[in-house]
Amino acid sequence: MAAPEYVPQPAIQRVRSYSSPPRRPKSWTAQRPGDIHGPQPRGDLFGYPGPDQGYVFVLARRFEGRLRLAAGEHEEDAIAGCVAVALKRASLSGRAPVVNDLTVAFTLWGFLGEAPDALVEFRRPLFAEVSNPLHYAEQRYVADRVPDDVVLMSPQEATEAFRSHLNL
Repeated sequence: MAAPEYVPQPAIQRVRSYSSPPRRPKSWTAQRPGDIHGPQPRGDLFGYPGPDQGYVFVLARRFEGRLRLAAGEHEEDAIAGCVAVALKRASLSGRAPVVNDLTVAFTLWGFLGEAPDALVEFRRPLFAEVSNPLHYAEQRYVADRVPDDVVLMSPQEATEAFRSHLNL
């Protein structure tokens, strides 16, 4: 803020420049109560943490209107359940989500093509109301139903496995 005109100022003012703060004697270490020491814990409802996971919702918009849903199924439930599977795939690979993560998830659950009646009957109760934010445990259950080795398949391998397993 400029000083009022009636305040006397020196004829030559000293120019301010950047100066770094004083050096810390030791490096910083986290010592907060919530810090994790050791590897990421695993277990029920811990999920699969990974980098930039929110980007999966940008990718999921590409599948809106393309999913094959049976009677009584809702697109937002299918997307929410498969997002959990896609995030599992991305985090097991140690990276942010990509479109292939969602492609594999939707393929494995039969939302990208004709799904047999047995799969539809199996997935219908699993995906029911899973888009509700209060149903986190149900989202985790959908993701945990897909084994790690299956979720890490390429989209082509997932499609071939889906077709051969279901004799399509």
